[in-house]
Amino acid sequence: MSKFLNKKLFHYLFVFLFLNSALLPVKSSSALAAWVLKANGVLELRTKSNTNLKAYFQKANQIYGDRFWVDFPGELKNPRRIKGNGPIKEIRLGKPDKGKTRLVIEFKEETFLSPLTWRMIGLDQNRWRIKLFTPKYSFNKIGEGIVENRKTNFKANKKSSYIKKRVNDYLQLPDVKRNTFSVVIDPGHGGTDPGAIGIGGMREADVVLEVSKIVEKLLSEKGIKVRLTRNKEVDLDLPPRVSFANNLDADIFVSIHANASIGKKRNINGLETFYFRGGRGRLLATRIQKQILRVSPGSPDRGVKHGRFYVIKNTKMPAALVEIGFLTGRLDARRLEKTAHRKRIAYAIAKGILEYFSKLG
Repeated sequence: MSKFLNKKLFHYLFVFLFLNSALLPVKSSSALAAWVLKANGVLELRTKSNTNLKAYFQKANQIYGDRFWVDFPGELKNPRRIKGNGPIKEIRLGKPDKGKTRLVIEFKEETFLSPLTWRMIGLDQNRWRIKLFTPKYSFNKIGEGIVENRKTNFKANKKSSYIKKRVNDYLQLPDVKRNTFSVVIDPGHGGTDPGAIGIGGMREADVVLEVSKIVEKLLSEKGIKVRLTRNKEVDLDLPPRVSFANNLDADIFVSIHANASIGKKRNINGLETFYFRGGRGRLLATRIQKQILRVSPGSPDRGVKHGRFYVIKNTKMPAALVEIGFLTGRLDARRLEKTAHRKRIAYAIAKGILEYFSKLG
């Protein structure tokens, strides 16, 4: 493997091939809607929804310098070249084949690049970001079109404060009466039962245990009495989970899970929350669902649903079972593998629970 890396890797490196599987018709217009290479060396793209991207890096040869390019479905109408600055020699937009668009970024000689560390991140269903370089000197951004999603029903002088509020809002956990409420958090599966197995071997039991522990910490800091049905990798059947909650006479029961699609289809993503009975059960599920969606932009809302899962059917208190994303889905799995997103999901679940208690007074 090391021999291959030394001789071949930097000659022609296939950086990634993923994101979404839906292809546009050959005769359609380009899926690339806007792009910008920012002063910090970050390339951001806006595409049509559900676009399949292919991106590559190729080492310099006698004709061209180091090059990074992205191919998009749909045909570009106006091929063009754009003069670069700083480490960028030139940016080209062209048609490598019929029905395709290619965005090429060519670097100047002796520009330090680390393509093995490059990773394309999906911000939502039609926006992408990748860090290509760190400027040593000033670099003037280059781009075409508007990449950011904009809200047209807000005045310009209010937009920035609105966006800032949306980004940080999930961190503002509401206060409730301390030492008044009790909650049982149920991390699904565990031990010999790993639950869903996702992309890269990610295990549901591990993901939901980490999320559950963070929820426990956040709620405890707000004066909520919290108990976990399991706090380590142990095999725990369903009836003991229910008995544990019922014997404690908890105010609510929340079971945390992650999904997997049949056939492990990577284009299936989304979040959903289930309840079994009563207005309070539905209220709890609704509050949680609302908050987890806010920290998972672009992931489909699969809704609040009536479910007959054993743990929410047989608990005596209002109960909800939350599915925090598909471990087999490109978008959800890419997020859930990161500790930062697991923390965001935990904040969201905690906030939904606290909003539920606030509603009850």
